[in-house]
Amino acid sequence: MAHAHDHHSPGHGVRNYNRTFAIAIGLNVAFVVVEVIYGLLAGSLALLADAGHNLSDVLGLLLAWGASYLASRQASRWRTYGLRKTTILAALFNALILLVAIGAIAWEAISRLNTPAEVAGITVIVVAGIGVVINAATMMLFMADRKSDLNIRGAFVHMAADAGISLGVVITGIVILYSGVQWLDPLISLLIAAVIFVGTWALLRDSLNLALDAVPKGIEPKEIEAFLVSLEGVEAVHDLHIWGISTTEVALTAHLVKPDPSDDDKVIAEISRVLKDRYRIDHATIQWERDTRVCPSGVEC
Repeated sequence: MAHAHDHHSPGHGVRNYNRTFAIAIGLNVAFVVVEVIYGLLAGSLALLADAGHNLSDVLGLLLAWGASYLASRQASRWRTYGLRKTTILAALFNALILLVAIGAIAWEAISRLNTPAEVAGITVIVVAGIGVVINAATMMLFMADRKSDLNIRGAFVHMAADAGISLGVVITGIVILYSGVQWLDPLISLLIAAVIFVGTWALLRDSLNLALDAVPKGIEPKEIEAFLVSLEGVEAVHDLHIWGISTTEVALTAHLVKPDPSDDDKVIAEISRVLKDRYRIDHATIQWERDTRVCPSGVEC
């Protein structure tokens, strides 16, 4: 019985986002301060709600930044994969933080629907307009890697939602300014909560799946199993497991029934190449089974 493993350096697949996160956090902290001050002066729940959400984004960005840093640390004797899983935990905590923010926004908005407060429309328009620019600029910082890294996608979703929300607040301020309909402010706050929830739900689902070692999104196990069975000399596949080491790296283990040990190295090389190029799986561990009668698990091969 032979064993083969695709070896990689501890920092493989981990990018350095220090500058990106530093800029994003600096911009958002400054804007949160502005929104809180003018939200209180203008009596706008929409601005305060947006400030609360932006504050949760700052915490989320800090989590994502910390996880990104920890993921780049060297593996150790006791943590053989290093701390790469922290990127998954950061994405999960980001989603949970957002759910708390949504609940707070919705609760206050419902209360204000019964007793609307007067809102200074022009202040809301100016401050939220600044938010559109800042959030859009921050969003662009994470655009390039949003599809390949769930941790970065969490940051991108937050910023994209914030840009849209701030735009909604601008529209609310204009309508209030010309119509005097004050209950629009808490109504828009509820819409803000709904928009955040939609983006948060997808982030929560994907991060929870990765935290539970589910097969990462975009990978079809049956397709990989069919590929492995099609390899020369391979008669069956069992105990196939696929999971995320981090938000950017995927691992696979499998038992392959291959009675003839010849060309083992050739088959391993082909497996590593195809898994990496076609399925983005960088860490593959294959165990050969020579006995075609019964698999180790007791299931016939």
